[in-house]
Amino acid sequence: MPRLASGQPPSARQVVARLTKLYPDADTELHYSTPFQLLVATILSAQSTDRRVNEVTPALFARYPDARALARVKPETLEPLIRATGFFRAKSRTIVAMAGAVVERHHADVPSRMEELVELPGVGRKTANVVLGHAFKTPYGLAVDRHVLRVAPRIGLATGTTAESVEQELMAGAPRKDWTRLSDLLILHGRRICRPRPLCSDCTLNDICLFARGERAAGAPPRRTAAPATSPRPRP
Repeated sequence: MPRLASGQPPSARQVVARLTKLYPDADTELHYSTPFQLLVATILSAQSTDRRVNEVTPALFARYPDARALARVKPETLEPLIRATGFFRAKSRTIVAMAGAVVERHHADVPSRMEELVELPGVGRKTANVVLGHAFKTPYGLAVDRHVLRVAPRIGLATGTTAESVEQELMAGAPRKDWTRLSDLLILHGRRICRPRPLCSDCTLNDICLFARGERAAGAPPRRTAAPATSPRPRP
């Protein structure tokens, strides 16, 4: 492709095309069978990893497969099952409260509208976007986690510093049909290549990424440079 002009950021289309070749099966890495299970898994993933969540959810969902089952249990009953994900006491209370709200307000069916999802206990916009984009295939926005918040400004797809501002910029720059995929791709790329200390030499975007081209360092630590030489202090 033609070289981008100095300071010109790549388009979302370019980024999606290249990262799709690198990650053709990009999707959420959380395991689930129903929208409710994805909702629970996403809540569990806070301050944890998808791998750790996937280790605990088979036993959790075998015992409590749906909202009605989880709404009936006491939070302390869940704690041993989800302990490995961290913050297990708070997460247990949140999940039971969320399940109860789904049963009471939505007849045990997870709502498919953003406004109703974010009214559930423990469900913010990011979690709602994950559920809408993956379980319902009706994206309302993009899930912006710490990886997206780092990678999108670094590449040049966004200039914001908050999840809300980055999400709005990505939504404006990509067609709705690509929103969920773009989020999944950026998350995977942030985990594998575009880490806090990025592996730019191994990156398929290094000729179009503003950071790799040395034109902006948004969302990344400064490049390492040699420490300036210092003269020894004269002895008194």
